[in-house]
Formats: sequence, C-alpha cells, structure tokens
Amino acid sequence: MFRQFLNDVRGNYAMLTVIAMIPIMGGLAISVDYTELSRQRTITMNALDAAGIATARRIAEGASDTDVKAYAKQFFEANLGPVNPANTQLTVTLPNNNFGGGTLKLTADLKYQPTFLPTAAMLVHDISSDPNVNFKAEAEIRLKNTLEVALVLDNSGSMDELGKGTADKRIVLLRTASKELVTTLAKQAAQMKQISKPVQFALVPFSASVNVGPSNDDQPWMDDAGISPIQHENFDWSKMTYANRAQLGERWAEKVGNVWYKRGDGWGLTEDEPLTRFSLYADMLIESGREEIPNTKEYICDTYKKNGTCKTGHWTEPDYTYTTSKFASWQGCVEARPYPYNQNDATPSAATPATLFVPMFAPDEAAHRWRDLDHDGVDDLNGDTFGYNNNWWADWENTDATNRQADMRKYFRTKPYGSSSAGTGYGPNFSCTTNPITPLTDVTVDAGKTAITTAIDAMQPTGNTNVPEGTAWGWRVLSSNAPFTDGRSETEKGNDKVVIVLTDGANTYGTQSGSDAAADKSTYAAYGYTGRKFASTESDTRLYKGTSSAVSKTSHTSSNFTKALDEHMRAICSNAKNANILMMTVALDLDAGNSTDAKAITELKSCSSDSRFRKGSDGKPAKLFWNATGATLSQVFKEIADELSNLRIVG
Repeated sequence: MFRQFLNDVRGNYAMLTVIAMIPIMGGLAISVDYTELSRQRTITMNALDAAGIATARRIAEGASDTDVKAYAKQFFEANLGPVNPANTQLTVTLPNNNFGGGTLKLTADLKYQPTFLPTAAMLVHDISSDPNVNFKAEAEIRLKNTLEVALVLDNSGSMDELGKGTADKRIVLLRTASKELVTTLAKQAAQMKQISKPVQFALVPFSASVNVGPSNDDQPWMDDAGISPIQHENFDWSKMTYANRAQLGERWAEKVGNVWYKRGDGWGLTEDEPLTRFSLYADMLIESGREEIPNTKEYICDTYKKNGTCKTGHWTEPDYTYTTSKFASWQGCVEARPYPYNQNDATPSAATPATLFVPMFAPDEAAHRWRDLDHDGVDDLNGDTFGYNNNWWADWENTDATNRQADMRKYFRTKPYGSSSAGTGYGPNFSCTTNPITPLTDVTVDAGKTAITTAIDAMQPTGNTNVPEGTAWGWRVLSSNAPFTDGRSETEKGNDKVVIVLTDGANTYGTQSGSDAAADKSTYAAYGYTGRKFASTESDTRLYKGTSSAVSKTSHTSSNFTKALDEHMRAICSNAKNANILMMTVALDLDAGNSTDAKAITELKSCSSDSRFRKGSDGKPAKLFWNATGATLSQVFKEIADELSNLRIVG
C-alpha cells in the first residue's frame, strides 16, 4: 500500500495531505512550544521562590531598601538557568512595616519567544498578531514577626491599696492581669515552630529605684574601679589621711586623679585596690558573740567539712572576744546615671565613666546609732539627734551633721556586739525595695514562662514612684547593648520591641523630714540626695540636670521633684520611640478630675506610641494608652494582648 501511495500521481490525495499537514504541524509546534513554555515558567517560579527566601533574610539582617532590591534581582537572575534574563522583569514590593514583619512580594514578568508558533501562524496566514507569549509569576514571603516585651510595673507602696471597684489590692490585680497577658501571647507564639524565640518577656519592677540583680556586681558595665563621676558624691575620704592611719589599723586613703585607693598594710590583700561602694559593703564589719563556757580552754572550729564535722580549728583561752562578720551586702539596686545617660541606653564603657552604673549606697545619716565603743558601759559618743530616719551606724566623732554624714572613717569602725540596730529597711540599701529585673526570656518554653510568672507573683508594694527610671530600664532590657544583651539586634527587621509601663500614681521623690541639718534636701534614692552635686563643676544636682526652666533648680518640694521626674520621663519616652521602641502605657486608678492625677495621665498618654492598627474617633491612629481601674485592669490587658497579637499578623 505504501508503494502504491508513492506511485500514485493523482492530485486529489496530495492535496488532502497538504491540507492535513497544516493542523498537524500547527499542533506539533504548539506542543513543542507549550512544553518549553511550561519548563521556563517552572524555572522562573523556582528562581522567584528562592530569591524571595534569600531576600527575606537580607531584610531581617537590616539591609537598606536599595540593597535589598539589588540583591533580589541578582539572586533571581542567577537562578534562571536557561531562561534569558533579558526576557524577564522583576518587581520587588517591600513590606511597608519598618518596625516589625510583613509580606515581601516578588513579581516576575516573563516574555517567552516561541520557536515554531510563528511558523504555524504563517501556515494559517495569521502573521499580524505578536507571536510572543507573556506570563506573570508571583511569590509572597511572610517575614518573621517576633516580639520582645518589657513589663515595667509599679511596685510602689500605693499598689498595696484596694483597686477601684474591687475587693482586691492593686498589686494582686496586676499580678493576675500580667500573667494572663504572658499566657495569651505564649499560646499564640507556641504555634510558630519555625521561628526561634518568637515571643520573649522581661519584667522590670520599679519603685524608688530599679534592681539589676546583685549577681551582676562583677559585670563590666558596673563601676567597680571607682571612676564614675557620681561614685563619691556623698563621701569624704579626705580625713583618712596617712597621719591618721593608726586610727584605722594602719589604713589610709590616697586620691590619684579622680579615684581613691586603699593604702597601708592594714588592708591586707585588698591594699592598693580602689575605694568604692562595693568595697564599702565588703569592709563594714559587725561583732558577733560566742558561747560562754566554764572551762579554762575553748576550742574554735575555723573550717568545717561537708558533714558538719570540724576540718581545722584551734584552742584558745575563753576570754570571750568577739568574732566579726560582714554587716551588709549590696542588694542589686543602682543609681540613675548622670544626664544625659539617665535618658538613654548608651552602652556602658570605662572609656566614658559616666555611662557606667554605680551601686546604691545610702549614707548613714547624722546621729550615733551606738555610743559605747569599747564595751565598758560608758558612752564614748554624745547623744545628739538630728531627726534623720536612715541613721544606721555610729558617726566618727561629735561634729556637725554635714561632717558626720560624709566622714568615711566611721564605716571602718566595727559595730559592737549587742549595740542598737536600725529598723527594717534602713541601712546602705535604703530605697532598694524591689526584686531584681528578669531579663528577656522565651515564654514558649515552660522554664521561661515559669521564670516570668514566678517573678510577677513575687512583686511586693513598697517605696516611692520613679517611673522614668523604670521606663529607662525597660528600654535597656530590650536593647541588644549591655547591660542586658538578650534583645535582638536593632537592625533586625521582623521584630518588635515593646515597653509596657503601668503606674498608679504621679512621680514622687521623698522630701527630707526634720531640720535637715546636713542639707540633704531629700531622702536618698536613685538620684542620690537632691541637695548634693556630684562634682564641684556642676551647677545643678543630678535630679535637675537636663531639665527646663520650668523646674526650679533651688526648690526642693515634692511638686518640683515631680516636675523634674516628669521631664526626664518625657525625654526617655521620646528617645525610646525614636529608637523604634513601641511604648504602651497604663494609668491605674487615676482620677482625671484630680489635678495631680490628671497631670500623670497626660504624661503617660504623651509617652505612648500610636497604634498601627486602631483609629481613634478623630480618624487618627489611637494612642497606646489605657486609663484603667482595678475593675477593668484585666480587660485592659486583654486589649493589650490583642494589640500585641496584631503586631505579629499581616493581613
């Protein structure tokens, strides 16, 4: 048959064959081009997906918009393989959220130039249309949305009062609402398995000061070398001279530059070390009595084995001399840094001593806590009193109040056994009343969540209200800079840093009672005494440094202290927001009809950031400020949880 077909010269069969070849060849052309078109489309999609993932990483690393787009194009084209980059056009749409996460969108327009389709079109005499095939591919990459939250919570004495509309104390209501917030966000974050530490919380309890934790005494951001300009603000070492060394057991002090050093062999192993607040805690001693026995010899165990038996000891005559022990340990509170470092999160550095943090050490205020120095039953010191509350040690001699308070020799006199002691809360740790900061911890891990909720439960109300100091530490605890370095890098996108500040009152700093013979002008707290200047070159006390003319530099009233603290708070909030910290503030049980409360409400509202999602009645972004009562606090914290949840959800 095939041979007959070849020998057939009749035209009608050939004509049918030619007619049939048109659709046959057209179908073949379409088939070949469609296969190649599909292959190039798949390659383009894969290149687009790969570029999206790689570009998302660059965004998270903090690359600029220009660099990100250039990187996306380079990465995309490098993975196109057989696809001609000249036939593609890449469009990169970056997330419009500069603070947190968002969606990165990559769109590629590909022009496919078919091989056979133009020929097929000619066969059917259709050569007027563009034979090229255009198609579009898209890829969307969800950037990670991680969250770091610092709970800056008021632990002042007024938090012990009943919350309005409830039978519970404010501190109890705050504990409950705070734990609910942590639990809500932890549950949401637990679903984000692909992201490390999706939600972290830190806790900053505050009252008159903030506690950074006594275990941090050896950190490089603490001033253990005595170089900070505020280290010796209330101390006068000048009377510990070489000539007076015998008074102190062959010990004396020498100033070199701005640092005071221990001199003399009476210091033992610490000779030539700097004299600092840390060294004061280590050097203050108190006598302890031993058991009196009727024998002619007494055995004293010097070191013990683990099982309680004696490892080394010695015999002595029972003369009942007193042993000594350390009087006090630093509890972890620090003073505010001098302006402007009290208003920012500048990294502490020995190169700039004012950036270092100094441990709080409340001076012993004038009057002798004990008067018999040698156990002979006769008073060696007088009974002058000056009305100061924080009188916890015996002054060196019978002089005026100012010299008594500043004379450092007194701290190297051992407190006699059985002598009078100051009441609870008085001593060098005066105004250090809060528990330590709990640094950022991952609440999706049981241990992390437990650490935060346990710390919340441990909060106790006492002391004054220093909101700016708490706020500053809330910012610092989120920072990637020292002192606390658990926060993600500030250049990392897809992460929100949030400070939530709650207080139930206006900023307060204690005024000094009595005659104030030493001219302290205030009680001791995070800014020291308001009657003291840390250097002779300073015109203003630290609390007033960096404030406007609205704050009197010579007035030491409660209202003026509040004005100064309010201005510091304003500056801290502004600086934090400029550093992309999202500020949320809550006023608890404040009465807008009361002028003092109304001012506190205004300050808190001014401190807050604008919501990125909610609008106010005026159509503008709503302020992240809530005016809560005890009865509504739990609901307010649920609204805060919703706001924080929205930060991690992209519509």
